[in-house]
Amino acid sequence: MKRNVYLKEVALEEAQGKFLRFFAGYKSPEEIIPVNVAADRVTAKPIFARLSAPHYHAAAMDGVAVLATSTFGAAETNPVRLILGEEAFWVDTGDPLPPGTNAVIMVEDLHELPTGEVEIIAPVSPWEHVRLLGEDIVQTELILPANHRLRPVDLGAILAGGVTEVAVHKKPRVAIIPTGTELVPPTAVPAAGEIIEFNSTMMAAQICAWGGTADIYPITPDDRDQIGAQATRAAQEADIILLGAGSSAGSEDYSSQVIAKLGAVFIHGVATRPGKPVVLGQIKGKPALGVPGYPGSALLALELYLKPLLENMLGLGPEDPPQLTARLARTVVSVLGLDEFVRVKLGPVGSQLVATPLPRGAALTTTMVRADGLVKIPRHSEGLKGGTEVQVQLLKPESVIKNTVVAIGSHDLTLDLIANLLRKKYPQYTLSSAHTGSLGGLLALRRGECHLSGTHLLDPASGQYNIPYLQRYLTGQKACLINLAYREQGLIVQPGNPKGIGGLADLTRPEVTFINRQRGAGTRVLLDWALKEEGIDPSAIEGYSREEYTHTAVAAAVKSGAADVGLGVLSAARALGLDFIPWRAERYDLAVLKDHLDHPGVKAILTVIKSPEFKQQVTELGGYDLRACGEIMWDSKAAR
Repeated sequence: MKRNVYLKEVALEEAQGKFLRFFAGYKSPEEIIPVNVAADRVTAKPIFARLSAPHYHAAAMDGVAVLATSTFGAAETNPVRLILGEEAFWVDTGDPLPPGTNAVIMVEDLHELPTGEVEIIAPVSPWEHVRLLGEDIVQTELILPANHRLRPVDLGAILAGGVTEVAVHKKPRVAIIPTGTELVPPTAVPAAGEIIEFNSTMMAAQICAWGGTADIYPITPDDRDQIGAQATRAAQEADIILLGAGSSAGSEDYSSQVIAKLGAVFIHGVATRPGKPVVLGQIKGKPALGVPGYPGSALLALELYLKPLLENMLGLGPEDPPQLTARLARTVVSVLGLDEFVRVKLGPVGSQLVATPLPRGAALTTTMVRADGLVKIPRHSEGLKGGTEVQVQLLKPESVIKNTVVAIGSHDLTLDLIANLLRKKYPQYTLSSAHTGSLGGLLALRRGECHLSGTHLLDPASGQYNIPYLQRYLTGQKACLINLAYREQGLIVQPGNPKGIGGLADLTRPEVTFINRQRGAGTRVLLDWALKEEGIDPSAIEGYSREEYTHTAVAAAVKSGAADVGLGVLSAARALGLDFIPWRAERYDLAVLKDHLDHPGVKAILTVIKSPEFKQQVTELGGYDLRACGEIMWDSKAAR
């Protein structure tokens, strides 16, 4: 079948400019709503006070209201006496001043006499302790201008000014049309080849956060006529049309064709990564976007094109997200000619904020969940070097980021338990884990990019775990090793072990496929040492060069049939219902620079791993021995 082609892959600024200029005059109409439901809405007209606030002269204190001149000359040696009910009148805070009075004397400055008089020992000035009419708001004056997003405090001021209804811009209505024959609703159990349709829910929530409202249409199969019918309906019902997926150049990608037939395509293909196959156009004069199907691409497309459109429709200026400066943890390679947006984890380590790049697959929802910010790599660059200072667009509150403990190193399922219990017991702190392998973690610790590093590196010469590597890579630095667990490494195989795998020698059988861990991972170091010890040539193992970064990813490869066997921990095998052949026990430690031991978040983590709750949860995973959990296994000072 003939495939579509991009009309032209244009620069980001050109695409944004052309799309937004076409709809520069496209504004959301106004509606009148009660003030009590107007929070976060945008005013369509200025709001003027109908009443002054206060609308009378009001007592600002409890006491007596008097005519100020009647108190002149009062002193402790010459007190003035005023008759209650004639020259002085009891008032409470907020009471209107009685006629003929213009000041209030506080009750604590009075002496009430049995004669029905009050004795005053100090004079008051005219209008002292009085809230004058219009002190806060004067009738007819401007309270708020048009195109202002209403905050809770604004609602109070509006009501104080006697206004009970306001004119606001209607929330732009966005129709989301998910397309794809392979899609099934979230309530369904997907079969092979079927995909749960979650993009629409994610995009709808984002639209609501930006001030719009979203209508999710039924899933539409890859049929040009059916998609066209839904788009025609959406153009009648909504202000903006989003076609989900189908924006690329595949044989069943119809978004650009539908938009062109019902209106016009301005842009098809923008020089960004992710989000390159986006379609920008109009249907029946209304904005129409064909967004890519991968969730990372879809969200970025909304950020780049829909968000500024909604801001314009609501009469708002661009609301740029907050940014922070951070140091890039490692080099990121990019492609010339594309503006690339890389999601990163952020964490303050020492005096600097460190940005650790996350996996860049546009289909990875976990990357979006874990990301704290976005770093833009300009299209004229081939990447950014590690150590470079970068501007990070924040995706999470700065307060969350500043209370993040950064862990870089070997993957273990117990880190997830720590992260959860940390948030439960110490909600102000967050654990951020990046899985680079044991060696990569120690190097990150040396460069000052993390607070702690999970490691399980066997030194073949000494038979020791971890200590020789800290002595080698953290020379001259004060560090220690804190044990997390002893754990069982073994061969993860499919249920029933259909290939009859019993040991490393079986990995060389031609019908057996293996899935490996990445270079620098402790599991990989252990495997390579054992292969050498047993005289096995790695090149004889089918799949030795295929790498994954976590134990669970290895288990998933076995579960899916992409491999027959992988090396990992028992908890990963159990999690996916796989069989496990025990092989070797090893020690998994947390390497920490001693300067970081005073970090309150690190202290909280060390408290968590010593808790009975943590130990119980780890025991339930299986394959762990916690006999030394939380103990210091090595200290650089003690070693010297």
